Amino acid sequence: MTEKITISLDVMGGDHGVDVVLPAAKRVLEKRNDVTLLLVGDQDIIKHALDGLGLAEHPGLQIQHASQRVEMDELASRALRFKKDSSMRVAINMVKEGRAQACVSAGNTGALMATARYVLKTLPGIDRPAICTSLPSMMGHTWMLDLGANIDSSAEQLFQFALMGSVLASALDHKEAPRVGLLNVGEEEMKGNEVVKEAAGLLSSGALNYIGFVEGTDVYCSDVDVVVCDGFVGNISLKTSEGVAKMISHFIKKEFTRNILTRMAALFALPVLKAFRRQIDPRRYNGASLLGLRGSVIKSHGGADVLAFANAINVAIEVVEQNVPERIKSRLKIILSERQAS
Repeated sequence: MTEKITISLDVMGGDHGVDVVLPAAKRVLEKRNDVTLLLVGDQDIIKHALDGLGLAEHPGLQIQHASQRVEMDELASRALRFKKDSSMRVAINMVKEGRAQACVSAGNTGALMATARYVLKTLPGIDRPAICTSLPSMMGHTWMLDLGANIDSSAEQLFQFALMGSVLASALDHKEAPRVGLLNVGEEEMKGNEVVKEAAGLLSSGALNYIGFVEGTDVYCSDVDVVVCDGFVGNISLKTSEGVAKMISHFIKKEFTRNILTRMAALFALPVLKAFRRQIDPRRYNGASLLGLRGSVIKSHGGADVLAFANAINVAIEVVEQNVPERIKSRLKIILSERQAS
């Protein structure tokens, strides 16, 4: 018999809260009867919404009351100090207590990272957690980290990010040796700042399948599996990519609605346009893992709709199924032992 998977959901987090989280939970449970979802937040609001969706007696849903919520613009330090009964904090506490195997939140990123790090702590040998997600590429998708958790990172921390990203890609994509690249301003060895060059030296040790420096275009156009960078570069790259995707969609729609002829052409092109839209739809890639913690926490986009948040829950389920934190811990232990022996 398959063991039941339990995921805690921060119902009050994000731009839409209960209006998105509960329908997304319903969507997931329609396909997964081996999953229990713990709904964390104001119990009166949750019960009322469940009644409206006809989910009041659903066996896969349980409610955990939390009297506070973290606002999207709230300082992380304030949330950590004064919001100890927030839906975010309680959902993460449930992971620490073993009542849930992972937590999903669309809430304030800074508060989520600070709270998760404070409550769960980092794995032995990991200095800082990193945010990692997959991005669409010509080869399928590419994993990228860090995407904003760490603005400044040392060479050793970049090495740790590479290891964690490699383990995640191996676990979720079932690849024995994912190809790892270090994001730089060029592929030549002499390019880049001193931190990146030092990180390249660490990655060249043979512990990972390191392929060298990669450029921004390689994220989408190469067969690299994991792209590593600090959070400053990663977050700008991610937001730039989202902007480009919106711009492309805008111009395609604009040109196909320009006149009667282009509208007719759009009818013939509709199947291709739908397939294209599905390939680059950011909702399909929603759900970033906070790697390096002693537990699994998944960050959903704050403005996620039902499809996007459901995908974040599915990412959490897969991370639990593949036991990613333990795999990172085991891999790191081996590498540290090899370093000490050399």
